[in-house]
Amino acid sequence: MTVDYTLVRAVTLLRSMVDALFFAHIIVKFRTAFVAPSSRVVGRGDLVRDPGVIARRYLKSDFIVDLVATLPLPQITSYLVIVIPGTDYQAPDHANGTIVLIVFLQYIPRVLILITLNERIMKTAGVIAKISWSGSAFTLLFYMLASHIIGATWYFFSFKRQHACWIQVCEGERNSTHSPSCDPIFIDCSVSELPERNAWLEHSSLYDECATEEQQFPFGIFYDAIDKQVAETNFIRKYCYCLWWGLKNLSSYGQNLTTSTYILEILFSMVICILGLILFSYLLGKMQNYVQSTTAKLEDWRIRRRDTEEWMRHRQLPEGLRERVRRFLQYKWLATRGVDEESILQSLPLDLRRTIQRHLCLAFVRRVPFFAQMDQQLLDAICERLYSSLNTRDTYLIREGDPVNEMIFIIRGQVESSTTNGGRAGFYNSITLKSGDFCGEELLTWALMPVSTLNLPLSTRTVKSLTEVEAFALRAEDLKFVASQFKRLHSKRLQHAFRYYSHQWRGWGASFIQAAWRRYKRRKKAVELAIKEGLYEIVEEEYPVEDSAGGAIESGAEGLAVEYATDAESPGTALLAPRLSTKRLSLRVPAFNPDDSSMKMPKLFKPTDPDFSADHHDN
Repeated sequence: MTVDYTLVRAVTLLRSMVDALFFAHIIVKFRTAFVAPSSRVVGRGDLVRDPGVIARRYLKSDFIVDLVATLPLPQITSYLVIVIPGTDYQAPDHANGTIVLIVFLQYIPRVLILITLNERIMKTAGVIAKISWSGSAFTLLFYMLASHIIGATWYFFSFKRQHACWIQVCEGERNSTHSPSCDPIFIDCSVSELPERNAWLEHSSLYDECATEEQQFPFGIFYDAIDKQVAETNFIRKYCYCLWWGLKNLSSYGQNLTTSTYILEILFSMVICILGLILFSYLLGKMQNYVQSTTAKLEDWRIRRRDTEEWMRHRQLPEGLRERVRRFLQYKWLATRGVDEESILQSLPLDLRRTIQRHLCLAFVRRVPFFAQMDQQLLDAICERLYSSLNTRDTYLIREGDPVNEMIFIIRGQVESSTTNGGRAGFYNSITLKSGDFCGEELLTWALMPVSTLNLPLSTRTVKSLTEVEAFALRAEDLKFVASQFKRLHSKRLQHAFRYYSHQWRGWGASFIQAAWRRYKRRKKAVELAIKEGLYEIVEEEYPVEDSAGGAIESGAEGLAVEYATDAESPGTALLAPRLSTKRLSLRVPAFNPDDSSMKMPKLFKPTDPDFSADHHDN
C-alpha cells in the first residue's frame, strides 16, 4: 500500500475551489443587510445597512460555524502527514484515517450551512421556489452531494477492508514456521527496498489469500471495488465509478447490497438505506409539487367543463347550443390557459397596471383615428379601462336595434358588420372587419354629445364573428368618462375624423351615391325613351317646366342634349343636339313625368352628426 500523490493533488485542487466558495459566502454575509428585530412591530421593519453593525451581528451569530466549514483542514493535514518530507513516518492507513475523520467532521457544519441556505431561498422566493423546476433541480443537487459522500466513504472502506485482510493474513503468518515472519510494516510499499521484506515476500501467500478469486475474506459490499481494482485506475474513472455506486444504491435504498458481519459495513448500509429514503422522498415531493403546479390549471378547467356538461344536461339545452358552449370554453382555455388576467391586473399597483395596459392596448387604440388625435394622458385613460373579450365563431357581438353598451377593438379574427336599415325594403349592406378595426361607433357618438341622455344608443348594424375573435372592449360608462375630458379639441377636426373613418357614415355615403346614380340613370333612360317615341317637340316659345323641387328642368334637358350629342349609340340624338341647345323642350304628353314620386328613390337614414362644441355644453 502506497500514497497516490496524483489523487492527493487533484483532491486538494477541487477542495480548494469549494473552500473558495464558502469563503466568498463569508464575505457576502459581512455585507448583507438585515432587518432590525425591534422594528418589526409595525410594517416590514427597518433595513440595517451600517457595515459595522452588520459585522458585529455576524461575528456573534454564524461566523464560527462558517469559519470552521471554510478552513482548508484536509489540505493542511494531507501536506503535514503525507506530502511534506522530513516528518515522522506515518503508516498510510493511519494517515488516511486522520484525513477522513477531519473531512467528515467538517462536513457537519457544511451541511448545516446548505440547509440554512435552502430555507432562506424558500423564504425569500416564496411559494414559487417550492413548486418550480428550479426547486427540484436544487434538491437534485443535494441528492448528488449525498451520492458523492456515499461513494467516497465506500471507496475509503474498500481499501480499509483490503488492508484488514492483509493484516489478518499477516498475523497468521507470524505464527507459522517459515522464516522470516510477517511484519505489518511490510505491507507498506514505501519499505519495498528492505531485504527482510523481500525475503518474506518470496515465501508469503498474503496477496493470494486476499485476492477476490479465493473468496476467503468477507469483503461484503466492498467486493466490487477490490475485484475491479478501482484503486489502481486514474482519478476520473475512480471518481465516476464511486459516484455511480453511491447514486445507484441511494436510488435503490441499498436493497441490492449483500453485507458481511462486519459491524461498520452493516451500519454503513443502514445509513445508505435511510438516507436514500429521505432524499428520494424529498426529491419526489419537489417533483410532484412542480408537476401539480403545471397541471393544476388544466385540472381546474376539466372540473369546470365537467360541471358545465352536467348543468347543460340538467337544463336540457339543445345540442347546437351545447356545442357553442363547448367551443367557447375550449377557445377560452387556449387563449388564456386558465389565467384570470383581470384579477392579476387588479392586484398590481396603479402605475404598473397602466404601463401593462398601455403596452397591450395602445397600438390598437391608436388605430382608431378619433383616438389618435388625443394626448398621451387620455390614451392611458382609455387603455386603463379596456378589458379582454373572447368570442367564438358565429357569435353575435352586437345586434341591430339593440342598445350598444360597449365599443369593441378587434385584435385577432374577422367579424361581419351588416345592416338592413337603408330606407327601403330589401336593403342589405355588409362589410368585413379585421384586426385593427372597431365596431360600436354609435356609442362614441352618444358619449361625445355635450348633453346626452341616460338611454344608450341603438345599434344600426349587426356584428357577427366569422372566426374566433379576440378583442378589447370599452364599456359605455368608461367611454363617457373619457369623452367628458376631451372638450377642447377643434370640432371640425373631430367631425372630419369621425365622418371619414366611421363605417356607418361610409355606408350611408355609399348608399347615397348609389341612389343618386340610379336616379340619374332612370331620368336619362326616360328622356332617351321619350325622344325615340316623339313625346318631345320643338316649340318656338319658351315654356319652362318646373320640377317638384321648384327648379327649372331646361338646364337638365340642355345638359342631356349635350351628352346625347357625344353618345355614339343614338344616331338621331346627334341631329337633335344643336336644336335642343338653342330651343327649349316642353312636355307635350302630361301623363309622363320623370320626377314623379314613383321615379324617386326613398330617402336614406342619415347617421346622427354629434355636436362637438364645448360652448353649448358650458352654457
